[in-house]
Amino acid sequence: MFDFVQEKKRLVQFVLALIILPFAFWGVDSYRKSGGAAPLATVNGEKIGQQEFDNALSQQEQRFREMAGSNFDPAFFDKPEIKFSILDGLISQHLMSMEASKAGLSLTNEQIGQIIVNIGAFQKDGKFDRQVYETVLKEKGKTPASFDAEIRQAVLVQQLSEAYTQNGYAAKAVAENLIRLNEQKRVVAVANLDAATFIKQVKLADNAVSDYYTKNAQEFQMPERAKVEYVVLSADSLLSHVSVNDDEIKQYYTEHQAEFGSQEQRQAAHILITVAKQATDAEKQAAQAKAEKVLQQVKQSPSQFASLAKQYSQDPGSAANGGDLGTFGRGAMVKPFEDSVFSLKVGEVSGLVQTDFGYHIIKLLAIKPAKVQALSEVKGMIAQRLELQLASDKFAELAEKFNNTVYEQSDSLKPAAELAKTSVQQGVWLSKGQAPAGLWTAKALQAVFSDDTLKNKRNTAAVEVAPNTLLAARVTEYKPASERPLAEVSAGIQQQLQRLQASELATRQGQKLLEQLQHGEKVNVGWKAAEVTTRNQRAGFDPALLQAVFRADASKLPAYVGVNSSSGYVLARIDAVKDDASIDESKLARYEQQIRQLTGDALLMAYMSDIKKRANISIKGFAQEDKK
Repeated sequence: MFDFVQEKKRLVQFVLALIILPFAFWGVDSYRKSGGAAPLATVNGEKIGQQEFDNALSQQEQRFREMAGSNFDPAFFDKPEIKFSILDGLISQHLMSMEASKAGLSLTNEQIGQIIVNIGAFQKDGKFDRQVYETVLKEKGKTPASFDAEIRQAVLVQQLSEAYTQNGYAAKAVAENLIRLNEQKRVVAVANLDAATFIKQVKLADNAVSDYYTKNAQEFQMPERAKVEYVVLSADSLLSHVSVNDDEIKQYYTEHQAEFGSQEQRQAAHILITVAKQATDAEKQAAQAKAEKVLQQVKQSPSQFASLAKQYSQDPGSAANGGDLGTFGRGAMVKPFEDSVFSLKVGEVSGLVQTDFGYHIIKLLAIKPAKVQALSEVKGMIAQRLELQLASDKFAELAEKFNNTVYEQSDSLKPAAELAKTSVQQGVWLSKGQAPAGLWTAKALQAVFSDDTLKNKRNTAAVEVAPNTLLAARVTEYKPASERPLAEVSAGIQQQLQRLQASELATRQGQKLLEQLQHGEKVNVGWKAAEVTTRNQRAGFDPALLQAVFRADASKLPAYVGVNSSSGYVLARIDAVKDDASIDESKLARYEQQIRQLTGDALLMAYMSDIKKRANISIKGFAQEDKK
């Protein structure tokens, strides 16, 4: 338990992905709700349903939308290979969860609780806050039970993954060679052949522009466009239509007293004499005898507890601090330890307390009493919570009616707007495959540009575009895909063709000069002053050129290389090679760690490949052939 407590920060960071990084672990709650619909895939008999996949797709789409901003292209997620990669990720998740279970990995409720209370997203003023916790989960469409299950799955999968990723290997000789290669310096002079200087030599054929236009018509296509009006039903939009009174607030406060205060906290120190779970009876007896001997010393000199803890305790996380474990509440420690701590008076020392970790001698250092906040302090928060719950309940009540109204009264959005107690939003132009940020997800765009919406002039179906948010739209004006006229784009085509041919001329000239240089001919190419560079000092060097420079055979100098560049062609002359990397213990350790990480990741990938080969996986419903 105490090793676990020391590791909780890393676990908390990992579990925080469940809240902040949507493309994490979706499986637990969603696959249990997949119902009787045909699964998209089965993994050793465990089903991956449409809902689980849709959740994963939607969350990944939202993550990319936030990352890319205005550059986000929802059509990206329509690609079969992208959808399949998301399904493949879910398959891997299920397999890893199964393997963790088979390996006997487990997590206690106390450990889950310890993770939750240390998640920053659930804290207020640096402390865990249940109201914040429940609000965040509600916003993410989760319940405490489902989130606990996700934590359990996430951490167990992490533990299994780390059995591989943290056991990578690194030979010292490999690390030393890598340092020498990575820090090798080469003295390089560069000469640029700018394509712009060849523009005057370019002569385009009379029909070059029109031929390019004809052969590359797709470049000049304007996408389909639609002007839409739309209605949004959301829990947020319903907040202004719900209210709570003082009696309801007071009743909630009375019924949930435990939520509005901090539980009693206790500060304790301990001396731990460890016993392995697989220890023999003789080893257990020896550990107990040692613990009893230490206990006698503690009883003789209670004031020396901290010194004795430093001398005897085998808990690496607390021994150096005199055994001090800090302040904690109920649920943070294993039960025998907790029961003892909460039975002691300040300054009192326990007898031997046995847990799965061994024998503990515990001293209670301080008590921080429980405190309940006054109603006046939490009234606003309770009102907000109750209103949010009422709005969420109202949304759930109206969602099906909203969907039916949009479908049944398909020639207008006004009835749906009245039901949602909002107005019809007007005048948004959308391009197929080019969604603005916000409500217009790939599913929403797909609905807008569907045949039923365009040809039959019907409302779209209600589309879930965010948790507790439905959108329905109607096309009021439509412009089909069209081709920009040649006259409009001819100047751009001409410039593009000129640049292309100028670049080709620069490349031919550069390759000719490179060949002459490599044959020892003296050629004036306008070398710039030579500079010392390493593989990692990329400033001022074209990446492709830098790669060519360090791949070049430098056994005979000067050596020459050349590559195409964004501006034409670039030549490089290698004048000298300096192998003078300094290898100290710190640098060697850093490189060895990087190599261990790479080999550890490779081990995990190999393991994943192996369990997939051994698993009974059936995939259905995708563009490619069904797989087994």
